[in-house]
Amino acid sequence: MTEIFEVKTAEDWFVGSWATYGGVTFFDSDDVRWETASLLDYLIRLVRPENEGLTLQIQIFRLTNWSVLIDFIVKKLNEKYQLELSVKQRSGVIFVVKNDEIIWDLLPEKPVKFDELFDKTVKKIDDAKTLLIATRNEGKTREFRDLFADFGYTIKNLNDFPELPEIAETGMTFEENARLKAEQISEITGEVVVGDDSGLSVDLLGGLPGVWSHRFAGENPTDIENMQKLLHELASTEVTPERRSAHFHTTLVAARPNHESLVVEADWPGFIAVKAQGENGFGYDPIFLVGNGDKTAAELSADEKNKQSHRGQALQKLMKELPVWLEN
Repeated sequence: MTEIFEVKTAEDWFVGSWATYGGVTFFDSDDVRWETASLLDYLIRLVRPENEGLTLQIQIFRLTNWSVLIDFIVKKLNEKYQLELSVKQRSGVIFVVKNDEIIWDLLPEKPVKFDELFDKTVKKIDDAKTLLIATRNEGKTREFRDLFADFGYTIKNLNDFPELPEIAETGMTFEENARLKAEQISEITGEVVVGDDSGLSVDLLGGLPGVWSHRFAGENPTDIENMQKLLHELASTEVTPERRSAHFHTTLVAARPNHESLVVEADWPGFIAVKAQGENGFGYDPIFLVGNGDKTAAELSADEKNKQSHRGQALQKLMKELPVWLEN
């Protein structure tokens, strides 16, 4: 029986399998997309043993993020042929790398400045007690600043480094996304970088929105739009309070060049309220009832939230392991 692989997110949907005749079929456009065809053809012929007769066949129903598709192709090639190909991005250019050599690349539609692509001179952080958090979200950064303050660390985020590229969150798990951000930014800057991926999982929705929490209502939605969509999904009269159980999850990844990354994670259980309450916090905080209480995360003070939240718990774990990790 032929094994079928499927990738389906809010923005992308395609399936693949190993077949005698490979190729790419697009159902959402008449565009042939020669870039994808050339990637499949070139990579498979480059790495496939002479006596291997199978190749990848992919049917694409929806595609907005090329990184997701290329990650999928490279992952399947690595699994089947025990390769160590990797996908890297810089200034919007996607590279497929083998043994530190670029073997394929895809340029973005917008022009790329040569200096931005190849000049790796990024201003350094001089203070050894300063950490770079791989986010541009100022709300999340404020929480990190409060949490790290007790440990004597100063926090900077990506807004302090406008020359750094955007890192696409193409992972299918929280850890994959946190690693992408931390490891790629650390590789570019040479700094110790902490990447975070967090989300809200609702039991009745099978864990959704999960890794898609930030874009649950579509591309670049507001916090209000995400909350409204979630409340709409749970608006059925059959959904009793007991069935609105949920939890926040955080995975933190600390990365530095030429070292194994440090990974910690934590959960914060609770329930989804029937309406927004409170004005503190950000994201889904106004509709997340903490534990079995009647207060939402947005009704807690910053100190109360940091002592019990998923991010606060994960940080406590990180700070227990970080000193030894840095020394080694």
